[in-house]
Amino acid sequence: MERKQGFFSALKEEVVRGLSPARSRAKSPARSGSPMSGLLRRRKQPSAAKHEQLVPRSGSLRPVGETLTPLMEGPDPDGGEIGDAKRGGVGLGQWMKGQLSRTPSMASTAFKRSDLRLLLGVMGAPLAPVHVSTNDPLPHLSIKDTPIETSSAQYILQQYTAASGGQKLQNSIRNAYAMGKVKMLATEFETASRVSKNRNAARDAESGGFVLWQMNPDMWYVELAVGGSKVRAGCNGKLVWRHTPWLGSHTAKGPVRPLRRALQGLDPRTTASMFADARCIGEKKINGEDCFILKLCASPHTLKARSEGPAEIIRHVLFGYFSQKTGLLVHMEDSHLTRIQSNGGDAVYWETTINSFLEDYRPVEGIMIAHSGRSVVTLFRFGEMAMSHTKTRMEEAWTIEEVAFNVPGLSVDCFIPPADLRSGSLSEACELQQDERGKSVISLASNQAKVAALEKAHDSNIDNVVWKIEV
Repeated sequence: MERKQGFFSALKEEVVRGLSPARSRAKSPARSGSPMSGLLRRRKQPSAAKHEQLVPRSGSLRPVGETLTPLMEGPDPDGGEIGDAKRGGVGLGQWMKGQLSRTPSMASTAFKRSDLRLLLGVMGAPLAPVHVSTNDPLPHLSIKDTPIETSSAQYILQQYTAASGGQKLQNSIRNAYAMGKVKMLATEFETASRVSKNRNAARDAESGGFVLWQMNPDMWYVELAVGGSKVRAGCNGKLVWRHTPWLGSHTAKGPVRPLRRALQGLDPRTTASMFADARCIGEKKINGEDCFILKLCASPHTLKARSEGPAEIIRHVLFGYFSQKTGLLVHMEDSHLTRIQSNGGDAVYWETTINSFLEDYRPVEGIMIAHSGRSVVTLFRFGEMAMSHTKTRMEEAWTIEEVAFNVPGLSVDCFIPPADLRSGSLSEACELQQDERGKSVISLASNQAKVAALEKAHDSNIDNVVWKIEV
């Protein structure tokens, strides 16, 4: 029992002693720790733990000292500096060429670093399509003068809210904490003439973990540490920011939006609010389970606010698959299309899709939480000329180790943006760079533009989305 209380004892002590994220961020961005570092340290305090309030949580407790340690965010071990991709012109186009041209003997540290940057840039901290607030009430079920697609969606969301624990219980949650483990892997690379598949999934998969904090209204903070690098992102309710070792800290373009990872079975209230304006477009089997399909499209106004310079967000669509048996969300598909217009050249299009499968729902203090899942991401680049497309496929599997609600001592100070936050925003298409042939490519570090893509035909067999590795 003492070990179970120790984490929150240490957390409360840190807050009472005046934890200031702004103070820790005032250091060099290459060396500074995260604002949650103090809250994530676990210490043995038997005498203090006996008097602390118990906070129920999910999952097994890890041994003392086995924590998500802050990782080095300065120069990479192999010599790369912060902003290295930015200065050297290492774009996704060059990365793709390297993947398709290298032989097994070329699997060097440099290539692994490029792979890791792509994985973290795409899957690290993507955002949801539209702005929602936890303070906004769900729409009342209405049948009169309401299209059947809309009223059906409202009914499905009411069933989802009830199955997830009920609106009254969800409204009692002031803040939440979740910690999990992840594995990421780039599995397949394709051009018009060649397909290269990863044959060493067990060896090449990057492992790590993440922590997620949320607090009303609309505040969140996430750290994802994988393969020796760390991505941080957060929202103080007014702006969204993110930090990568290669680009530093930037504000995100467009309206404040929730973290997509929170919608993956961790925050049912925000999930229901996200689909409040959705339409029911039909039914489909997911892993043998009959599901209703809800479709949500970002408005033209939102898309315009997220576009910048030569990069135009054409559309962003989110599909939610709700089980007819349990009422829970079991699958999400994120679809996104971006158009890049180079000076005097042809337009290049980037299509990105994320398919997430949510599994192992278990109650935590009466709230149903998905304790595991997997995502399959496809990046597709086309345009310029016929038969010049490139495609890459990445996958992530995650498990949730701990979940806690109403953590004592958590305050708005824990969601203060970094002190080194740059005034200029970083759009979802990130920075455009020119390779040797003058083609426009997207920087490897684009964190959120690569987390949604073109609306796919839904008659494809989603049940067959598995870890596709040739041996």
